[in-house]
Amino acid sequence: MAYKIVADSSCDITDKMKAEMKITLVPLTLEVDGEFFVDDETMNVEAFLQRQSTSKSISKSACPSPEAYMKSFQGEEEIFCITLSSKLSGSYASAVLARDLYLEENPFKNIHIFDSKSASAGQVAIALKIYELIKAERSFKEIVETVEQYIDEMNTVFVLQKLDNLEKSGRLSLLQSKIASVLNINLILGANDGEIELLQKARGVKKAIDKMVAMMADLGGNVSDKRLVVAHCQAAEYAKLVVDKAREQYDFRDIVVVATRGLSSNYANAGGLILAY
Repeated sequence: MAYKIVADSSCDITDKMKAEMKITLVPLTLEVDGEFFVDDETMNVEAFLQRQSTSKSISKSACPSPEAYMKSFQGEEEIFCITLSSKLSGSYASAVLARDLYLEENPFKNIHIFDSKSASAGQVAIALKIYELIKAERSFKEIVETVEQYIDEMNTVFVLQKLDNLEKSGRLSLLQSKIASVLNINLILGANDGEIELLQKARGVKKAIDKMVAMMADLGGNVSDKRLVVAHCQAAEYAKLVVDKAREQYDFRDIVVVATRGLSSNYANAGGLILAY
């Protein structure tokens, strides 16, 4: 049976991974002061971040339409779709509606929509897990059950240099954002069932990285059978620091580093790091 992986563009896979796993990305749209950016391979992330940095208003995002998802479902008979956390975006609801409408006309297909309860690196980790199971020739049902359990057990942790967009969008309290800004404190945030929560604080990004890495054992238990995905927004040096420290302290079976695409960069901003394992 032919399989297909679909994801919204918060899934920060590299071009090489996209080609190898034959993933179809369905783009979100970003808007800054009336200027629209489609989060696909044509988007210049650096130019977007520059435009965003000079704007006094909050940048906005729009999830893919059901029609866009339905188009992505064409072709293969077994389809796995990974979306942003349903607590953070309408992407999941749009994909579910698209599946229901598409199956009315194509009842012979199998389509499962995964609510990542995460974003960015978390979606990359899920995509890699699905691809791993496809290569192992697992059945559609087995893949769905295994990956849903994987999502429930997955940890997502992140630290951002700027909190403006999270604060303005209501995903982080104004008080937390202002305290972090005034006192030069980096907030270490995590995903709790798809919602953002504060885990720890650190003064300076390098100390934040130390704490993020130290937390891995507590949050993830035995990591020897786990994959670590590190996503960064124009912060390759910080990503390397995370990888080096993680390798010193743990025995992850695999470590993958990716750069954020448009949607993730919108919230991470330059210097942001997102880890999933």
